[in-house]
Amino acid sequence: MAVRRWLRATRGALGFLTRLPVNHYDGDWDAFRSTPAAFPLVGLVAGTLAAVPLLAADTLTPPVVAFGYLLAVYAVTGIHHLDGVADLGDALVVHGDADRRREVLKDTTTGVGAILAVAITISGLALGGLGLAALPALTAVTVAIGAEVGSKLGMATMACFGRAPYEGMGRQFTEASTPGGWLVPAALVLSAAALAWPRPAALAIAGGVAGVCLPWYWATRHLGGINGDIFGAANELGRVAGLHAGVIAWTLL
Repeated sequence: MAVRRWLRATRGALGFLTRLPVNHYDGDWDAFRSTPAAFPLVGLVAGTLAAVPLLAADTLTPPVVAFGYLLAVYAVTGIHHLDGVADLGDALVVHGDADRRREVLKDTTTGVGAILAVAITISGLALGGLGLAALPALTAVTVAIGAEVGSKLGMATMACFGRAPYEGMGRQFTEASTPGGWLVPAALVLSAAALAWPRPAALAIAGGVAGVCLPWYWATRHLGGINGDIFGAANELGRVAGLHAGVIAWTLL
């Protein structure tokens, strides 16, 4: 039963977090919501696939490799999480209380805050890819995977310890996950990071988790809790933060 539940959770996570062609069955979504360990597991799969263009870092020019990585990331993970970045951008710039900001999150109109937030995020990803392209190919791949796994561990942490103030995607995760469910993914990922320390991949994992904490902290303080848009934004911002943390680590170590 445990193996079957893990398979369901993994299928559900792949369907939600990636664009990979995975068959869906009844119970997959519920299994994913209550299995936080599926987040970093899918991060490992998605990060590995998206990092394939980085294997050419020793042969092609850095801009070409960086552009290939950018395309691969969104080919594997899709662009729907960027909607969370856009909504967060609009909520960041609006004046008003928590209720007003939550109204903006639900508004389908795209404002200047959304455009700026998405532009900064994509630029950050592209520049992170450019930094990776300057590294040895194997190091670049491990940093990219570490950033993806770190951001997904951050999302698992948010699901287990976060609070959703109202009905929606955010509450579906926070109600189904428990603090105890965080122990397994955290133990696995942090053990891998400890083994890799002080290599750039370990710093990429740490940076990915830290990048998720930023929108989580802001939403808790200014919205009263997290929702689906914050999960989407955290996914994108965590990846970017992890990439830059890994590149900086390579430069300094």
